[in-house]
Amino acid sequence: MPAVMLRSIAVALLVLGSVGSSHAQDDPAKFPSRTVRLIVPSSPGGPVDAVARILADGLRAVWTEPVIVESKPGAGNSTGAIFVANAPPDGYTLLVISDSITVNPSLYPNLDKDPLRQFAPISVLVMAPQVLVARSDLPASDLRAFIAAAKAGPFNVASAGAGTISHLTEVLLEQRTGIKTSHIPFRGAAPAVTALLGKHVDAAWLMPAPLLSAIEGGQLKALAVTGAARDPKLPNVPTAEESGLADFQIMNWQGLFAPAGTPKPIVDRIAQVVAEVLRKPEMRERLAKVGFDARGNGPAAAAEQVRANVARWSGVIAQAGIKPGDVQ
Repeated sequence: MPAVMLRSIAVALLVLGSVGSSHAQDDPAKFPSRTVRLIVPSSPGGPVDAVARILADGLRAVWTEPVIVESKPGAGNSTGAIFVANAPPDGYTLLVISDSITVNPSLYPNLDKDPLRQFAPISVLVMAPQVLVARSDLPASDLRAFIAAAKAGPFNVASAGAGTISHLTEVLLEQRTGIKTSHIPFRGAAPAVTALLGKHVDAAWLMPAPLLSAIEGGQLKALAVTGAARDPKLPNVPTAEESGLADFQIMNWQGLFAPAGTPKPIVDRIAQVVAEVLRKPEMRERLAKVGFDARGNGPAAAAEQVRANVARWSGVIAQAGIKPGDVQ
């Protein structure tokens, strides 16, 4: 082969190599240099989608490059999660997901049992407690009375879906107290609330936000919250721990994750910007309106949140014998 042609090929390979490596070796201080995608593994219009879009607005105010939100629902949030896990580990394809990331490994056999082998945690974004809410005429005014009444005769307890934290909170209550309830799953919180208001079900564990007006108006009554402290929006409602259930702090949360192998400087850079964005009063206010408290606590705290939740929910699911077919 002529020397000129060999030199041309060598130059072309060198150029291609530099182009191919430019994205993988982005300077963290200059990240991002192109569009960042936030993948939401649930349907548009839900709480995860709402948080992702608020976060995207905040990031756009800091970064000059576009930030777009893409929905990839399916298989209990697994479809979108797997998509991100298989994306290039360069920080440009990120996952905004609920606590299902710590539940699904115990429900779907095709998922790695340890999410931290598939994902690099960036930050917990938001949190909200669960509240045990009941129809107004239920013969129980607090959690203790609810447990006592449930032992006398089982209640129908709604959830936002089989395998969700809404469902698993009631399962954990059964395991801790020995009560039995009839689980009535719905596709989201809204239809569960409608069933409660229509007195078709007795109670549900749900996030406070969609319940506040009905609680304040007396159509529903709140029996307990699962936070470490009382919810400021429900100051007269005791925590589950105040009601005699030790170690019953259960929080709905959403986090931001990158594919495993994403360079630590890039992860840290994104986490730093996310923390700055979520400290802004206007961002905290917008997130509060959709029912969440802002966090932005960084990779180490997010990793610990994942570990603790995987340990808790894998045990609950195994003890209850919940199978993949139960959550379809």
